[in-house]
Amino acid sequence: MIDNKAKYANLIKTEALRLGFSSCGISKADFLEEEAPRLENWLNQQMHGSMYYMENNFDKRLDPRLLVEGAKSVVSLTLNYYPEERQASSTFKISKYAYGEDYHYVIKDKLKELLYFIQTEIGDVGGRVFVDSAPVLDKAWAAKSGLGWVGKNNNLITKKSGSFFFIAELIIDLDLEVDGITTDHCGHCTKCIDACPTGAIESAHIVNGSKCISYLTIELKDSIPDEFSGKLDNWMFGCDVCQDVCPWNRFAIPHKEERFIANRKLISYSKQEWKELTEETFNEIFKKSAIKRTKYAGLLRNIDFLGD
Repeated sequence: MIDNKAKYANLIKTEALRLGFSSCGISKADFLEEEAPRLENWLNQQMHGSMYYMENNFDKRLDPRLLVEGAKSVVSLTLNYYPEERQASSTFKISKYAYGEDYHYVIKDKLKELLYFIQTEIGDVGGRVFVDSAPVLDKAWAAKSGLGWVGKNNNLITKKSGSFFFIAELIIDLDLEVDGITTDHCGHCTKCIDACPTGAIESAHIVNGSKCISYLTIELKDSIPDEFSGKLDNWMFGCDVCQDVCPWNRFAIPHKEERFIANRKLISYSKQEWKELTEETFNEIFKKSAIKRTKYAGLLRNIDFLGD
């Protein structure tokens, strides 16, 4: 049985890399003891802002066996999205993860292929695929699976390629050989804390979501509070500051996923062109994009708030 656990784990990892995933690690589907008090404290301090959905399914966020009956293993995967081309620094900025096609669709397609492969090659394996749309603590599971460590900015970081990647999971009822956790390599560095334009990273590993530019420009549906005027650093959708300043991201390399290649207009538009954006052009540039989540009116709200 032990041989099969290792054999099947290696089989899954090999196929994951063939499908284009950057890395794959495995951990035991169990209760996340360390994360439980952290999550409870974060919620009690209202650091989730108006993301009230974070208050739901507390137990499921901490125990994958409540999401998948008979779950034995969590297969964590990463997919690089670091772009070769970037927007000019003088324009209104979009987080790099949103340059291309909505990652939910891209990754879910790959995950379904991987699950089908497992069921075809190994047998009657039950499970579910997860891409940032269910109560799963992605970064915690990825760290437990040895794919990196959770940095002071609460992003998963690897020595090999930094942090510009998506995280996804397969939770399955197959017992697999698990991977060991890696060590933390942030050391005494505080660049992410020091650089955050709104002070959202209040201390190491404590990110006040209600102050985060990504929250303000994407999740928040009301008006952006005046206290953040002049502090959004030209970000009109999301924010990459804490990743851009991270020393480990000097090792980031461009992705090879065609579906993540940006529309030329997204890369080249000036501030004036963004201000004159029509709904028709919005739909053309962001067809199948995660930016559709904020809608045309939401993007205009962000641009108006940024001013000149």
